Amino acid sequence: MEIKHFNTKEVKTVRDLTNQFNNLGFQAKKLAQATNIIEEMFNDKDCTVFLGLAGAMVPAGMKQIIIDLINNNQIDVLVTTGANLTHDLIEALGHKHVQGSEKADDKELNKQEINRIYNVYMENKVYKDLEDFFNKHFKELSQLTSTSEFLNLLGKLAPKDSILKAAYNQNIPIFCPALSDSGIGLMFLDKKINLNEFNDLNKIVNISWTSKRKGVIYIGGGVPKNYIQQSMQFTKGADYAVQITMDRPEIGGSSGAELKEGISWNKLQKTGKYVNLTCDATIALPIIHTSIKQKL
Repeated sequence: MEIKHFNTKEVKTVRDLTNQFNNLGFQAKKLAQATNIIEEMFNDKDCTVFLGLAGAMVPAGMKQIIIDLINNNQIDVLVTTGANLTHDLIEALGHKHVQGSEKADDKELNKQEINRIYNVYMENKVYKDLEDFFNKHFKELSQLTSTSEFLNLLGKLAPKDSILKAAYNQNIPIFCPALSDSGIGLMFLDKKINLNEFNDLNKIVNISWTSKRKGVIYIGGGVPKNYIQQSMQFTKGADYAVQITMDRPEIGGSSGAELKEGISWNKLQKTGKYVNLTCDATIALPIIHTSIKQKL
């Protein structure tokens, strides 16, 4: 198909934009393909959709998109980092992330007790409220035996709208295999709590095993991606797959590994529909989400 040059006159909505991207080259074409594949997996009623969410997506402003995906029943399983859940709970407790500058004097920020995530700031005092919250609910939370149960109860206890609460309300399981590597994990220093991560591994593998078809969406990579990939390995792999990352494949890490590599591991169907999109997720995700929302 020949390249059709971008025509601003034909763009009135985000849906029009991604339709135009179908006619272009490079990552614009990839973004259009990602939109089409995600839309197809959402429309496939026999498809279980797994979302792997890495990176600092909540501080960057992507929280409401994830909540929308949960509330619209467009994803069935969420695997994410402890950091995203920590920041989600921090906002549920009434705190905010604010715009800053990556060029700031970090020594001065340290004096002001401000934590920097590239060009986003968060006051360090949020951890006091986080600690008070967990001290208040420690007895309930310490009785649980798996991380997914822990996060489910956390969603019930969260005082305001959040990813955790949306997942609890919609009965969507959240898996966080590296929960201890986060602000939430730090809340349990010197406290006795036993969360059996192997219980969660059995649970996500069973979801994958019993799904008629499977779709995976990876925002970034890291542990969330690999955790989902492992669950696919016991079946013939995912039927649909989209990866949005800025990482490179040459160094052999999971975060940059191209999706087709998963075919050799039975993590992706040989006939699966997939695309690797090299783009900042804070750009690609809002465009894809809005385009699909406008179509559906």
